[in-house]
Amino acid sequence: MSNEKFKRLGPLGVILLVAVIGVVFLRDHLTYQALSENRDALLAYRDAHFALSVVIFVLGYIAIVAFSLPGATIATLTGGFLFGLFPGVIFNLLGATTGATLIFLAARFGLGERLAARMEAGAGRIARLKRGIDENQWSVLFLMRLVPAVPFFVANVVPALLNVPAYRFIVTTALGIIPGTAIYTSVGAGLGEVFAAGTAPDLGVIFEPFVLGPILGLCALAALPIILRMFRKDPVA
Repeated sequence: MSNEKFKRLGPLGVILLVAVIGVVFLRDHLTYQALSENRDALLAYRDAHFALSVVIFVLGYIAIVAFSLPGATIATLTGGFLFGLFPGVIFNLLGATTGATLIFLAARFGLGERLAARMEAGAGRIARLKRGIDENQWSVLFLMRLVPAVPFFVANVVPALLNVPAYRFIVTTALGIIPGTAIYTSVGAGLGEVFAAGTAPDLGVIFEPFVLGPILGLCALAALPIILRMFRKDPVA
């Protein structure tokens, strides 16, 4: 492998290696059960070292997202459990956005620029699809973040492969994940009562009508520019 190719693909290789190691060794530790068993120790450490707890938590969240480790949902719940809805939601947003940006940059530097150039230079349906996405980048990026069914990893990597500008990715990520992050942080903030009752939190709350309805409304708003372009004289592919 050439020096230039190694520099491009090295970060992706590290992410893949750490992700595999994480799945093998950490999947039993980054769980709701582990959080429940260690809740008293976590609260005691937070009370004794609040600032350090924030730093460790945010860095841990960044690592989970950047290396695609299991436990992102548990990390969000932990942020709410340790720090409450506020400032817990801020810490969760900071960790998730930073981690997503790191994996986006690694994928874009390694593959995105060259893949996007090949798509643009190509002909037929793929080239038209690329142009269509480029003309609606803001809407597509917001939709990928707002639709609960889109996996977080996919929403991090696909924009990189399409050579989306970094600032657009960061803005749409930071704003687009607010609804889901706020919901799960709120669930985490109420885990004290859940632990006391010996039950598990309802993580399907995001699909409840009173929650899903407003999110779908935001999706419709994000999709509006695409719909309007469809009725122009020069509709996109």
